[in-house]
Amino acid sequence: MNEPYSPETPRPISSTSPGTMKMFMGFLTIFIVAQMIGTVLFCLYLHMKMDKMEEMLSLDEDYIFLRKVQKCRTPEGQKSTLLDCEQILKGFQNLQYKDGAIKEQPKYDMQRGHEHHEHPHLTHKNETSVAAEKRQPIAVHLAVQQSNNAGSVLQWQETMYGPTNILISNHEGKLKVKEAGLYYIYSQVSFCTKEPSSAPFTLFIYLHLPKEEDRLLLKGLQTQGTRSDCELRSIRVGGVFKLREDDMVFVNVTDSTKLNYNHGNNYFGIFKL
Repeated sequence: MNEPYSPETPRPISSTSPGTMKMFMGFLTIFIVAQMIGTVLFCLYLHMKMDKMEEMLSLDEDYIFLRKVQKCRTPEGQKSTLLDCEQILKGFQNLQYKDGAIKEQPKYDMQRGHEHHEHPHLTHKNETSVAAEKRQPIAVHLAVQQSNNAGSVLQWQETMYGPTNILISNHEGKLKVKEAGLYYIYSQVSFCTKEPSSAPFTLFIYLHLPKEEDRLLLKGLQTQGTRSDCELRSIRVGGVFKLREDDMVFVNVTDSTKLNYNHGNNYFGIFKL
């Protein structure tokens, strides 16, 4: 017996509910937006970091350049073969010249007009003169430092108002000059004796020669007291001498234990003419 053919009923296709799809799309959108915001913030942070690093590098370069300028202004730096001090100082002078020209240009243009461009060497000459006038004099004035050693070189220390200069240094009582030239050297000592003595009290200024015998430059004598109480006396000497680079001068007396160490009684100084 033939049965009628009936096709098989198709199974229903499973579909995701609309609520689940909306939730998934919402999460996806939030994730994409958060990622975009994070990317923008990271780019801003990276840009700020790079600007800060560039600023720090610029400051480091300026600091290194100023240190080179400062070192080239010392005798040790000028003798160094690692630094091209001529180019460094020339660059620093050009920066000073440009800075001064920018600050003075409005006033200068009103007064002189186009002459500034025609005679730039006049401005440079004036700036050189001003720099020479402001140069610190090469001079040192020191006060005695008390010592109980009768035969040693007199020791000296800086005073509150006495001049100092890096081109004259104090090494254990010896003043060392770092620039050759004519120098005026002077010294004064005050002494007090309580016992009679026929020998004079003597002040010496020597030129120290490491490989030779010290050379006497100046000498001052004063008779010592004959009374039992203290008689305060002073000796002062001074003169002009031609010194070479790295020459050293020092002061000595007959007996430093007899010196009167009151303020202003004993001093030692030198200045370049």
